[in-house]
Amino acid sequence: MRRLGHLLSIGALLLVSAACGQNDEIGFGGAPMTTGSELPSTDPGEPSSAMPPGEPGQIPPPAGSVPVPEAKVDASALPEGYPRVAWTEGDGRTLGAYGQAGGCIEASAEVREQTAQRVVLRITETVTSTGPCTMEIRFPPLSVTLDSPLGDRTVVLERTQVGPR
Repeated sequence: MRRLGHLLSIGALLLVSAACGQNDEIGFGGAPMTTGSELPSTDPGEPSSAMPPGEPGQIPPPAGSVPVPEAKVDASALPEGYPRVAWTEGDGRTLGAYGQAGGCIEASAEVREQTAQRVVLRITETVTSTGPCTMEIRFPPLSVTLDSPLGDRTVVLERTQVGPR
C-alpha cells in the first residue's frame, strides 16, 4: 500500500512537470512564445513610421510651428541623444524646444540671455523625488516668450539639472 502511494505521488509529479514544460501560452494574459520565423519581416531600406523624418532620433517641431534653421541652432551644450531642434510660433516671439522628462524628472525652460545676435534658452531638468521612479523618457515641448521676435538670431540651447525639491 505504501508503494502505491509513492507511485501515485511520482506519477502526479511527472504529470505536473510535463505540463510546466509546455510553452504554448504564458499565464495571466501573456503572449505565446514566438520563434524568429514568426516575427514580422521588415526591410531595413524602408523608413520606419515610428522614426520621425530628418536626422535619426530627432523629433520634428510641433505641427503649425516654424522650425529654426539648423544653422541657427547651437545645441553643442546638449548631451548626445537630446533633441536638437527649436521653433517659433505665432509672431515669432514664442520660442520652443524639447526638454527631457519622465519618472521623477520635470522639464522647464527659461530665457537666460537675449541679445541682437542670439537667444540663450536654458532647459532645466528638476528631480522631483528621491524615491523609486519609473524609467520612462518623454520629450515635452517647452516654450518661452521673447522680448521681440526671434528673427535672424541664433538659438543657443543649454541644459541644467537640479536635485529634488
